[in-house]
Amino acid sequence: MTVIVLSGPIGAGKSSLTSVLAKYLGTKPFYESVDDNPVLPLFYADPEKYAFLLQVFFLNTRFRSIKDALTDDNNVLDRSIYEDALFFQMNADIGRATQEEVDTYYELLNNMMSELDHMPKKNPDLLVHINVSYDTMLKRIQKRGRPYEQLSYDSTLEDYYKRLLRYYKPWYEKYDYSPKMEINGDKLDFVTNEDDREIVLDQIVAKLKEIGKLPESWSKSTAQIQIDE
Repeated sequence: MTVIVLSGPIGAGKSSLTSVLAKYLGTKPFYESVDDNPVLPLFYADPEKYAFLLQVFFLNTRFRSIKDALTDDNNVLDRSIYEDALFFQMNADIGRATQEEVDTYYELLNNMMSELDHMPKKNPDLLVHINVSYDTMLKRIQKRGRPYEQLSYDSTLEDYYKRLLRYYKPWYEKYDYSPKMEINGDKLDFVTNEDDREIVLDQIVAKLKEIGKLPESWSKSTAQIQIDE
C-alpha cells in the first residue's frame, strides 16, 4: 500500500501523471480543485486582494486530501499540503500578504501538520517532483487554455511564473517528509508521448522497488492486469 505525492509548478503535468500513475498502479487519484475553484479567477484578477483567501482555500482542500490519502494508504495526489507554503511564501515575499495574514497562515499550517502526526500513517511514501523549464511550463499552460493563466491576460504573469520556478529548487532540496525523486519534464513529454510515458513509469516503479514499496516481482504485465481490470 503506497501513498505518492506529486509536485511541480503550474503546467508541469501533475494531473496527467497522476491519472496515468494511478491507473498503472491500481491506486486512487486525488486531484487538486482548480477548474471548480471559485477563488482562483478572483486571484488572477486581483492577486493583492485574494492571495491569502486563495491559499487558505487550497490549504483546506490539501489538508482534507492528505488526510483521506493517508487513511486509505493507496493513493496518488497531484499536489499536496507539503508544497503549500511555497506558493504562499512567494506571494508574501512580493507583497501580496500582510504580516497578520502571514502569521495566521503559518499558525494554521502548523496546526494542520501537527494533526497529521496523529494519523495511522504519518507521511507519504514517495514524492515525485516534475522539473520543467519556463518554456515547457508556458507551452502547457497555453495548451490547456485557462484564460486567466495566459500572458495575454496579464503580462506580469511572466515574472510570476519565472519567480515560481526559482522557488522550487530550494523547496525540493529541503523536502524531507519521504523519499523523493525528480522527473525531467523537459526531456520526457509524458503528457503526449507514449514512449516517454513508459520511461517515466519505469523510473517511478524502480524507485518504489528501491524503497521497498513494490515487490521486485512487479512488472508491466502486472500493471496491465491492473489496467484491464
